[in-house]
Amino acid sequence: MTDVSQLTVGVFGGTGPQGRGLALRWAKAGLKVIIGSRKQERAEETAAELRSLAGVGTVTGLDNLETAKQADVVLVAVPWEGHKALLESLRDALTGKIVIDCVNPLGFDKQGPYALPVEEGSAAQQARVLLPEARVTAAFHHVSAVSLEDLSVPSMDSDVLVLGDDREATDIVRALAETIPGFRGIYGGRLRNAHQVEAFTANLIAINRRYKAHAGIRITDV
Repeated sequence: MTDVSQLTVGVFGGTGPQGRGLALRWAKAGLKVIIGSRKQERAEETAAELRSLAGVGTVTGLDNLETAKQADVVLVAVPWEGHKALLESLRDALTGKIVIDCVNPLGFDKQGPYALPVEEGSAAQQARVLLPEARVTAAFHHVSAVSLEDLSVPSMDSDVLVLGDDREATDIVRALAETIPGFRGIYGGRLRNAHQVEAFTANLIAINRRYKAHAGIRITDV
């Protein structure tokens, strides 16, 4: 597996549950993590909390632009509504960087969660259009933020589907997944297949609500 121990991972949306949970686990694994936010003060507050929880000093907080400049790999974990504007603002700073998009374009009504239509096909494909010089991948859509943030849960017991058109980039993202105990990074196809991966999150939310669980996915026979 690719060595990712020296990489710096930036997390856009690191003050929200999904980004915060992954940042915490990566910090616990010894990686250098930067929390990105529109306001540096908020990012610094979250970074201080994560340093305390993880028991390590490898988490810092910066505004989104500085996070993009300083990180080797960035995770996009922002609400769908802010996805396009954020990436447009960071186009130049993310040139050449590996971008992991884990945004799920979902709507909610009285019947529960459902996938929203995306003009480009998926959030990840929108990211590729907006960031033509970045190495865009898609991953971490089906992981439980609740379990990630609970360090009393020692192992995630879940597979992480990683999609993308750049073999080296997807290998690096798979390796980043496997720094977290219990995760296994599985190549899930080209970026054009991201829509159904993002949409399946609606099914998992429905499962979790019905069974009061924190379900993930497992790929058999691999």
